[in-house]
Amino acid sequence: MTETLIIYSRYPEPGKTKTRMIPALGASGAADLQRKMTEHTLKTAKQLRNSRNIQIEVHFTGGNKQLMSDWLGQDINYIPQAVGDLGNKMNSSFQQAFNVHNQRVVTIGIDCPDINLEILNNAFDSLYQKELVLGVAEDGGYYLIGMQKPIPQLFQNIDWGTKIVLEQTKAIANKLNLNVQYLTTLSDVDYPQDLPVWQKHQNK
Repeated sequence: MTETLIIYSRYPEPGKTKTRMIPALGASGAADLQRKMTEHTLKTAKQLRNSRNIQIEVHFTGGNKQLMSDWLGQDINYIPQAVGDLGNKMNSSFQQAFNVHNQRVVTIGIDCPDINLEILNNAFDSLYQKELVLGVAEDGGYYLIGMQKPIPQLFQNIDWGTKIVLEQTKAIANKLNLNVQYLTTLSDVDYPQDLPVWQKHQNK
């Protein structure tokens, strides 16, 4: 296998997921949002797998492999997320993927429902020429990152969860003289005011 798509998610247990949505949706509603958004993202990923030879991995927190498999199916690899901050989790994911001879690895979360087949194909195709691919998020972060090889520096000294994540990542990429492809700017669904971004997908 030379291409892997890694999806970050969490088992949808009320009170432990999408907690910033609880004031608007309640604990059960926030967990249901986590469930539906994960299923939406995975549906897109499986459509991609129908058209190109990729492996799909779900890197998860909460629950366990059996619960994840019962929920999302047995045709996916389920891997517990590494400990530490988001940077350590992502660096570990990339290292694991490249250790088994992948040549192009892309990671996404489930918070950006506008990710579609065109964007994912563009990400993987870009990695034939580019060392780094970034999907720009409107909140100052990124919704997608793809690489041809491990670049651990990209995950060090980043203020995760802030509006300067992309800016800091760009600065590191420039310092390393990386050839970067930037993808379409999209919105994440993190707060109640972001819910309209998700709602337009619910009846599709």
